[in-house]
Amino acid sequence: FRAKARKAPSLMEVRGEVFLPLSDFERLNEERSAQGESPFANPRNAAAGALRQLDPKITASRPLAFFAYSIGYIEGGNVNTQQESLDLLAGWGFPVNPNHDHQPSIEEVVDFCKEWEDKRNSLDYEIDGVVVKVNRFDFQEELGTVSRDPRWAVAYKFPGQTAVTRLLEIRINIGRTGALNPYAVLEPVQVGGVTISRATLHNEDDIHRKDIREGDVVVVKRAGDVIPQVVGPVLEKRSGSEKPFAYPTKCPVCQTPVVRNEGDAMAYCPNRACPAQRYESLNHFVSRGAMDIRGLGPQTLAKLVELGMIEDPADLYFLGADQIAQLPNFKEKSIHNLLESIDQSRRRPYARLLFALGIPHVGESIAQLLADHIPDISRLGEASAEEIAQIEGIGPEIAASVKSYLEQPDNRRLIEKLHKAGVSLAGESKPAGDAGPLAGKTFVITGTLPGWSRVQAAEFIKEKGGKVSSSVSSKTSYLVVGENPGSKLEKARSLDVTILSEEELRGLAPDAGSEPETPGTG
Repeated sequence: FRAKARKAPSLMEVRGEVFLPLSDFERLNEERSAQGESPFANPRNAAAGALRQLDPKITASRPLAFFAYSIGYIEGGNVNTQQESLDLLAGWGFPVNPNHDHQPSIEEVVDFCKEWEDKRNSLDYEIDGVVVKVNRFDFQEELGTVSRDPRWAVAYKFPGQTAVTRLLEIRINIGRTGALNPYAVLEPVQVGGVTISRATLHNEDDIHRKDIREGDVVVVKRAGDVIPQVVGPVLEKRSGSEKPFAYPTKCPVCQTPVVRNEGDAMAYCPNRACPAQRYESLNHFVSRGAMDIRGLGPQTLAKLVELGMIEDPADLYFLGADQIAQLPNFKEKSIHNLLESIDQSRRRPYARLLFALGIPHVGESIAQLLADHIPDISRLGEASAEEIAQIEGIGPEIAASVKSYLEQPDNRRLIEKLHKAGVSLAGESKPAGDAGPLAGKTFVITGTLPGWSRVQAAEFIKEKGGKVSSSVSSKTSYLVVGENPGSKLEKARSLDVTILSEEELRGLAPDAGSEPETPGTG
């Protein structure tokens, strides 16, 4: 394959990032102002908005740029390192960031990062750090991932850009779990090209530790150049009129006395019927990563709650056209679209529903783990915390949180209402125990397989009841080996693990003649 390095393969997946150069961003805003349109706030939002346009002509009219970062899939060849993949991409005509470099030692990596910390403003695009990757792909494979985070890559973040402004007021926002989240209302100030008027204050202890007061002149930064936060007060600018913040003893929305358990950083409103918690829970339930109900933005949800049409997420599925027609700006077509989106959400994958419920400590990846191992919410409710904790990747704290949530009467009533509304509360049953031909066996895959991608092979193993791991150990039953295997082959041999080819893997299952469904990304 290397002999034909400049000849592109017939099928490959190229991954990268779209951005808007600063010079083009300034020119775009000048054009918009000349046409009487409001300017964009920053290049990040302008680029993201351009990609979300339904009309491709609008997207094409924006001066977007692209850097290719990696090859996700390649047909008919093999790539062994990050540097090799970037060289190939550049050779095939893809734009590659010219400032990447391969450093032979960690000391030189640190020097490289510090160099670009000083030179960041010389670029025609915004950066908030440097991504450091292990060069060799076999080492990346051996290091593996934790949840969705690779052990073989890390983001070196530059110190956040700062500005000074006045803190006008400290307010409290009630989260969907009841947490009292303090935030600062600021005199608007520009930080890294973005106007900031709100900033996080983390928690009560953080406010007192930094001695932040209402009326203070404060230093504000964007953490990772994204999330605004108050660094601390500028003490020499105090006049004496500043007021220390008194944390509320009652929920500012429902007036229920707040609780703060020993060891917790946050205080909580224990009233699950609190209107603020209800609204935040609804907002989370309809979000894109959860049930993805399009047309239910924050203002629409707030209006539905205000009018008494919904109290919990299940009520969304019993809304009628006549009720939605009472909402501002909803006409016949928008009413139809919203009802259609609500109906489609009934069939969202079971893992999305688990995430949408807002169970404490259950994010998207944990929800998927639960769905893979206990693919029915009734069975999940019957499982003990100890059983749940036995799932690899789920510890005792998460298991206890899941069990506690499913035991609460209000949550059980919500799940029953969702069932009556026709929402899917179960996933596809997968072979477990001795139900599948590969049950009880743990597989590791290395190298490039001739007929399947690794994702396809992994799906095949799971469908037949087996388990797929990212690293070889004494518990590994089989190592499936393709072309150009990594160091896992040597480790498997040292542990006397059985080595299989793709053909031999297919032969382990009686009905292995059919290939698994090809994932959407190839």
